[in-house]
Amino acid sequence: MKYTRLTKEQFEELHQEFINFLATQSITAAEWESIKKDKPEVAEEELDIFSDLVWEGVLDKVEYLEHFSANQMFLFNITSIQINLIAVKIEKDDIDIRTPAGYQWLQKNLMDDSVNLYTSSKVLKEDRNKDIFALIQQGAVITKGDLYRYFDTVVNES
Repeated sequence: MKYTRLTKEQFEELHQEFINFLATQSITAAEWESIKKDKPEVAEEELDIFSDLVWEGVLDKVEYLEHFSANQMFLFNITSIQINLIAVKIEKDDIDIRTPAGYQWLQKNLMDDSVNLYTSSKVLKEDRNKDIFALIQQGAVITKGDLYRYFDTVVNES
């Protein structure tokens, strides 16, 4: 298995897609029930293959990720060849940018001496999706990139 197995809830959401996946392998509903009962290891394998297919489909489309901690924000833009990072670090222990008040403080004090902006780029390894998945495993979430684009203009204006 390349990624992680989908959760029960995710499988429930993708029930029809899973049925279609089984159908592409000429597995009927009755055969699936039989496989689950008589060959659980084969059923597990099918669940893993389907999970990897779903992850590949999702990861292929990812362009932006965000990861927040109390005093840091990591904004990623992923292209086909590299990962671009904009990091925001707040040097004040009493500010937590994950809270509405902390985030408002950051918005109002972006040019404060206690706010540091960093940028970096890293060429992707041979497997773009695995690099993205590793970031998601560390807590990053897929976004539309609004924050990245905003901070990109801030960084490029200064």
